[in-house]
Amino acid sequence: MNAKTSNQKTKNSPRVANRAAPAKRIVRKPGSAGPVSGKARKSAATRRGKVTPSPAAATSQVQSDPAAPSKQARLIAMLEATPGATLSQMMALTGWQAHTVRGMISGALRKKLGLNVTCVPAGDSGARVYRIVGTAAAA
Repeated sequence: MNAKTSNQKTKNSPRVANRAAPAKRIVRKPGSAGPVSGKARKSAATRRGKVTPSPAAATSQVQSDPAAPSKQARLIAMLEATPGATLSQMMALTGWQAHTVRGMISGALRKKLGLNVTCVPAGDSGARVYRIVGTAAAA
């Protein structure tokens, strides 16, 4: 048998045809947990600390004035006033949507702070007026 015939037999043999190529091994660095989502991924330069944020970027973030009353405090002051407030007035004050204002009344004011918030219809307009009558702790 010559070499050419011998090669053809080994190439076409079932043992060689069924042999799979060895799988590539993935080597990860110690301490890495695997793939990271797009939001949490940082560039290699940032991870190494080579990129520092500019001072202008740090000051451009909106800083709230610590002396200014919070939206919750302003909402409570509005509800404690004698006429009370409608949902649309509270939405204009806070900039929130209706479901957020109602959630604040139900969750934070009534449940957490224990305030007695009442809601009564206001005449023919169909709007409802919310008012803080007294505290649940005082009752």
